[in-house]
Amino acid sequence: MLIAILLLPVFQAAAQEPDANAVMNKSREMSMTGSMSAEIRLSILEKNGSSRSRTISMTTKSFPDGQEKRFIKFLEPADVRGTAMLIIDNSNSADEMWVYLPALKRTRRIVSSEKGKSFMSSEFSNADMSSPATADFTNKHLEESGKNGKWIIESKPVNDEKADEYGYSRKVSYLKMENYQIEKMEFYNSDNELFKIIEIRAVHQLPDGKYIVMDMAAENLLNKRKSEILMSKIVEGAKVNDSVFSLQNLEK
Repeated sequence: MLIAILLLPVFQAAAQEPDANAVMNKSREMSMTGSMSAEIRLSILEKNGSSRSRTISMTTKSFPDGQEKRFIKFLEPADVRGTAMLIIDNSNSADEMWVYLPALKRTRRIVSSEKGKSFMSSEFSNADMSSPATADFTNKHLEESGKNGKWIIESKPVNDEKADEYGYSRKVSYLKMENYQIEKMEFYNSDNELFKIIEIRAVHQLPDGKYIVMDMAAENLLNKRKSEILMSKIVEGAKVNDSVFSLQNLEK
């Protein structure tokens, strides 16, 4: 009886802690916002203090089956103007990405081996621009998860191929327990060295409890470069024709 009483708090904590996969799936769900359009400013900050920026338009639409489509077009500066990307986030299968390069006048698919590479020379990767499928990772709570109002989830790619694809060996996500909103992500390389941190600094809260990320920053701890994404001119519930998310539209 004494042992049972002593172990009771442990059992209660386990019962209250949701499955790590469920936490990550709920987090993805809370960031899927129907349809919207916005303007993005991508700033790239070099180690020596110099900076450059890109202006981007983005249109997003979510579907009942959990799929989300995103159309991105670069507006400024002139050297990237007309570059466009189509991203299709699939809830239970690999994401699909295409890019149109106006200088070459051709569209090509971004293959899985390129997902971990830099997004337009920034410290964000191509994979950071999408929501990875839960099936690509094994997720678990870390020891401090559930304390101080935060879930702390470690995500490891299911195999070496997926680790190469995403560009990291493990990721640690810090989420608010109250609404599953991600506040910070830490990325570790194959030597288990922390090499990148992404922080969500501001969000736009929607009436249904979901949210849109408005301000996030990526810092590379190895090369000392930083990148920032600031979102403005948000139009919620915008009527978006499905034809926007087509390969033909990339070249317009």
